[in-house]
Amino acid sequence: MASDKKYHSDGPSAADKALDRFTELMIEKIQSFEGNWKKPWFMPGTTLPPQNLSGRHYNGGNSLMLMLQAEKMGYDIPVWGTFDRITNLNYVKDKNGNVFQARDKDGNKLPQVSVNKGEKSFPVFLTTFTVVDPKTKERIPYDDYRNLSREEQAKYKVYPKLQVYNVFNVAGQTNLELTRPELYEKLKSMAAGQIQHQGDLKSDPAIDKMIDDNLYYCPIKQVKGDNAYYSPAKDEIVIPTREQFVDGEAFATNTLHECAHATGAESRLNRDMKHPFGSPEYAKEELTAELSAALIASQHGLTKHVKNDSAAYLKSWLGSLQQSPEFLKTVLADVKHCTSLINQRLDAIQMELDKGEKADYSQFRPMHSFGQMQVSEIHAAKETQEDENQSIHRSR
Repeated sequence: MASDKKYHSDGPSAADKALDRFTELMIEKIQSFEGNWKKPWFMPGTTLPPQNLSGRHYNGGNSLMLMLQAEKMGYDIPVWGTFDRITNLNYVKDKNGNVFQARDKDGNKLPQVSVNKGEKSFPVFLTTFTVVDPKTKERIPYDDYRNLSREEQAKYKVYPKLQVYNVFNVAGQTNLELTRPELYEKLKSMAAGQIQHQGDLKSDPAIDKMIDDNLYYCPIKQVKGDNAYYSPAKDEIVIPTREQFVDGEAFATNTLHECAHATGAESRLNRDMKHPFGSPEYAKEELTAELSAALIASQHGLTKHVKNDSAAYLKSWLGSLQQSPEFLKTVLADVKHCTSLINQRLDAIQMELDKGEKADYSQFRPMHSFGQMQVSEIHAAKETQEDENQSIHRSR
């Protein structure tokens, strides 16, 4: 376990404990590669993008860690909820705000939904934001702040606060299958609908279009050869031709790895990309690209295997994880920003495919920096907060 923890004098905080859980999971996953580094980051057909009971997908580090936990525990439905959200399935609220116990169509009280005795929750991070006008002390909702122009945003100060929520898997840790069989089957069918792509030279329509039509933030050049790389100097990606890969899935996931590197350009997320090959900083960038590509691949029904070049860094990653929890913390922050930026582009392409209208690819939304903490889109914060807001708070 990490050896140089920096806890507060009164012991580890909830965030410290969550980071320890995350680090343990990541160490276990990377150790599993040592005997067979050709294994995928997430086993195909068993690990699907996680979401909450409202249907909102988790993203960034939360998604990554929930998938690792689901794989470790063998959960076959990727749906999670807080204790309150799960137990509040026992109640309904009418239009006047009155709360009643849930009943079936015949008026009989439904069996109580509960978390199974002895089950341990898993942490997810939630960042909330307080937006204040320093002159008038007026506070405005963060969603309203996001819709302001840059000039108007400059009038406000934004204070982020990191919180930890604890969630349970509805399949493996609750009695939902017995008490709400219809809802359970609905969630199960929803998960089963996320089909894995494999076999031919095509992968996912939006990813294929992004690569083949050169719609990424920088050029993607398909060149017959043996090397795949991102060139910071030229701000371009070079990838072997699709036909040189065993299938479209391998072609797409290797390209996504290089796309993740390209997010670090000065004009985008401005990561320090000037470290020499083989250095600890270079190894960290490789892990960031691997995890980002694996996460996006999973979201699109693809399986990401460890990149050949990255396998050499397995021991380096293990050493860094074991020595410092801050290593994983910064990697997860970079993964969150990487995946957010790539998904912005893929979402625009998917919208074009759905509507048949040309999308605007000239703009992208970079991350915002508040002090030393970088914050991406509010979706990650809203994913758990909206879950909590749907809970019916009762006096006990």
